[in-house]
Amino acid sequence: MHRRIIAPGALAASLMLAIPASAADYSPGAPGIGDPYYPAYGNGGYDVSHYDLRLKYQPETDKLEGTATLLATTTQDLSRFNLDFLLDVSEVRVNGAKASFKTSGEHELEVTPKTPLPKGTPVTVVVRYSGVPSSKEAYGFTSWHRTPDGGVGANEPEAAWWWFPSNDHPLDKATYDVSVAVPDGSQAISNGTLQSTSSRAGWTRFNWRSNKPQATYLATLAIGKFDVTTGTSESGIPIVNAYSKDLGDHYGAARASIERTGEVADWLTEYFGPYPFNALGGYVPNTTETGYALETQTRPFYSPRQFANGTNVSVVVHELAHQWYGNLVSVAGWKDIWINEGFARYAQWLWSEHEGEGTAQELADYVYASLPADDPFWKVRPGDPGPENQFHLAVYDRGALALQALRNEIGDEDFFAILKGWPKEHAHGNATVGEFVRYAERISGRPLAALFDTWLYQPSKPSAPAAREASIAPLTGTAPVQPKSWKKIAATNGVHDHDHKEGHEKGHGHEKEHESEH
Repeated sequence: MHRRIIAPGALAASLMLAIPASAADYSPGAPGIGDPYYPAYGNGGYDVSHYDLRLKYQPETDKLEGTATLLATTTQDLSRFNLDFLLDVSEVRVNGAKASFKTSGEHELEVTPKTPLPKGTPVTVVVRYSGVPSSKEAYGFTSWHRTPDGGVGANEPEAAWWWFPSNDHPLDKATYDVSVAVPDGSQAISNGTLQSTSSRAGWTRFNWRSNKPQATYLATLAIGKFDVTTGTSESGIPIVNAYSKDLGDHYGAARASIERTGEVADWLTEYFGPYPFNALGGYVPNTTETGYALETQTRPFYSPRQFANGTNVSVVVHELAHQWYGNLVSVAGWKDIWINEGFARYAQWLWSEHEGEGTAQELADYVYASLPADDPFWKVRPGDPGPENQFHLAVYDRGALALQALRNEIGDEDFFAILKGWPKEHAHGNATVGEFVRYAERISGRPLAALFDTWLYQPSKPSAPAAREASIAPLTGTAPVQPKSWKKIAATNGVHDHDHKEGHEKGHGHEKEHESEH
């Protein structure tokens, strides 16, 4: 038997640690998680591990009633904390006891528990609420899309506020149970797997589960009347797709595109590694005001306008690529958006190559050669574009161009090892552009800071010598040849024209006239 001898000073220190903090030591959690692009997004003082949402929705009136139960752990001695939320709250309980609450700012719910919460404490927060999501705005916009037969919560970088209280930032991922009662004849679509349905007294309840960590903006809810198809990918992943019954002329093209989800996901595994979740699919509600698509986890949202010109498998490739780049590995901050969008666009370039409609090299050459040096496109820095340019076309096209420059610099073997290794390295976590640069240097054994600075961070078109060094558009004096796939790829994004209200600059998905994808 070994006796542990504790020095008197250490004993005193250990006894001090056991003494609870005095009330004066407790402080409110920060009203934002610390993202410079969106200072009020997310919250400090706690970390959520699970959301349990039990909801009831009436399509005729757009009224949503709910009880949200959040399982969290405090990360500081906490006197008060915030949730990001817009609907009307009737009661909040913290660890079973009623808590006081009030609203502040544009989208904050301030909760004061009956007794302060020591750091490291497991916390159960229950919020009872109701409201009409389409009647709520923050910063002059809404992320709730009213449809003729219901409503949809889907947007980036925020959508949760309109339907559940949350810590709304990708740094705080959690698992989800989403249970929604809707009138018989309507359906509720969400992320993950459908665990069960039950009917009672004219209402049908759908119980969905996402069993892997999921960022709040990737959680989605759609209520309407859908044609639902189910199947299994060749690799064994269950697929649920849903198409609004009133898509009209877009119905055939939407279905002909999204029914290829399993095929595309299996193809992407060759480049990105095993599919990271236990569900696949997509849904197309009859949203008339939006033109974008969004990579909501396991089940992307597609606007009907994505299929206005016929089938659009390229947008399916883009949104499914995000399941690895964006969903499995999420941004640490919104300035790291290139890790999502540059890679999803590059996946479209690889699909073009797969389809024999233009190689990634030809697409890169075309982006470089077709835009003159004085085009505003080159002023946007994909590695840190600023909130006003977060979804600018340059983050996508110049972002993918940077990847082709990397590929040419380090060779296919290392490049594709990086594409596959990066999601595994940071699975279910968050990462920065800087971390990706260091990872690429480690795998390739080459210094790459100068290359990334040229292609991601300079607010100007890379020079002809830099392009030659990266084997981009080496020919001069000839008109750039547009690859066959170019118009298909361009049709998936337009120019990312977003509204910016009240100086709150961001990509809200408020395209004025162009389709886009996030």
